[in-house]
Amino acid sequence: MNEHFDRVTPKTLTSEERKERDRQRRADAELAMKEHEAAQRAFYANRERLRLERLAREAAAEDDAGSARQSS
Repeated sequence: MNEHFDRVTPKTLTSEERKERDRQRRADAELAMKEHEAAQRAFYANRERLRLERLAREAAAEDDAGSARQSS
């Protein structure tokens, strides 16, 4: 099972091709960062919403427990 694999030499990029590759990489990185920041904002907004809902439920439960003790 000896298979012969030809060695592939990497293509040498021209100056213009390198500039285009670098420009595309920067654009991809900027897009990825924007998507990450948007996801982070959505996560923290949802987390804050859930925290406020939990605090409201806890306050309502304390009010119910307090009024039950007073009526006893």
